Amino acid sequence: MALLRTTFLLAIGLLLSALGCKPSTTSPEEIPAFAENGVNIVVEIPAGTNHKLEYNKETGQFENDIKDGQVRIINFLPYPGNYGFVPSTLMDSERGGDGDALDVLVIGESQPTGTVMQVKPIAMLELLDEGKIDNKLIAIPVDASLQVLPAQDFQALLIEYDAAKRMIESWFLNYKGFGAMELVGWKDEKAALAAIKKWMI
Repeated sequence: MALLRTTFLLAIGLLLSALGCKPSTTSPEEIPAFAENGVNIVVEIPAGTNHKLEYNKETGQFENDIKDGQVRIINFLPYPGNYGFVPSTLMDSERGGDGDALDVLVIGESQPTGTVMQVKPIAMLELLDEGKIDNKLIAIPVDASLQVLPAQDFQALLIEYDAAKRMIESWFLNYKGFGAMELVGWKDEKAALAAIKKWMI
């Protein structure tokens, strides 16, 4: 079992190196929100999967989310991007947040769970989940070789990739089931950066 784990971690490391991303040897709690060239994010769920994985602060592991005693699988289309969080942020429930780190969807090549990468926020989708603020940053990788949607800001997303914007919105409004999420609206990249600063810890 130990040999299998070592082999797996080595393979992940080689893959990340080839893709220009870094496997982190640091706990996500110790990674700053802002990086030299953008914003740090931690990938929990690779693009193209429907398995709901979450980082468990208590165990320091990425684990399957369990709901009603069952491994949680999204009964909808797979995640349209790499889904994760901005480290060193917390949407404080006392201020109307959902009690978790700030969520981010990175539109780019699929990355393994645990990847730490630098991204450029280009928009923010504002949602309500059971009456609590549940904003989703929309970002692209800083590394151009990982980009699949070269929109550099909200205006480009709105004008050049409006169909992609509508698909992302529709996905988030339906992935938990019809009517579970409520749309508040869209904000630009400046609002996305302000949200990171607002929820930084």
